[in-house]
Amino acid sequence: MSEFSDFIVFVDESGDHSLTSIDRQFPVFALSFCVFDKVDYINRVVPAVQALKFRYWGHDAVILHEHEIRKSKGDFTFLLTNRALREGFYADLHQIVADAPFRVIASVIDKVKLTERYANPWSPYEIALHFCLERLLMFMQGTGQAGRRVHVVFECRGKEEDESLELAFRRIVAGERQWGYRQHRFSDLEFEPKFARKSTNSTGLQLADLTARPLALKTLRPDQANRTYAVLAEKLYAIKEFP
Repeated sequence: MSEFSDFIVFVDESGDHSLTSIDRQFPVFALSFCVFDKVDYINRVVPAVQALKFRYWGHDAVILHEHEIRKSKGDFTFLLTNRALREGFYADLHQIVADAPFRVIASVIDKVKLTERYANPWSPYEIALHFCLERLLMFMQGTGQAGRRVHVVFECRGKEEDESLELAFRRIVAGERQWGYRQHRFSDLEFEPKFARKSTNSTGLQLADLTARPLALKTLRPDQANRTYAVLAEKLYAIKEFP
């Protein structure tokens, strides 16, 4: 069995990857890989998120979800009742993201431009996944992780979708879906996809969920104020906007 990597990777997305019915209000797909050093994750990131939950809910069973936070739904309806409480929560959450030591590898696909440029394009998800895995490989090679097993954690989306994603993932890391002139040695490491339900209450998946939409919005509306992106920009290892 391969030695485990010093890093753990959590993945989230924003937008859908359909090319047959493109939402003209949000015609992009973003994929975000959040790479954590396991020591930092255990000792700094998880305790900070747990403390936030106990501070605002009195327990840690709540799951941070960007959509529900933004819409003040579910466990976040309290954000509608008290302006000072809402501003305090947003400030605390923003600070956690800012302080958390992790790197971001991301890809944002403009689906309209993709269909205009290519007659039979790959799925936006596969394009984004390919880019992110290539840059993840480069990151791992540069941090002395060669020969180790790297777990890449995705949130479950459904049996068929998860099986399709796992197949695409394994084809890429097996070198079956090379593109361009540069050949990447995925065999230097052992990349292992893992799928977790939202109910597992994974801190890493929850933080990854907070990153994908700001990255997508930066491409979609580059001149719009984007406080979270300003923080994420300092954590970017790589980002690719395509095409």
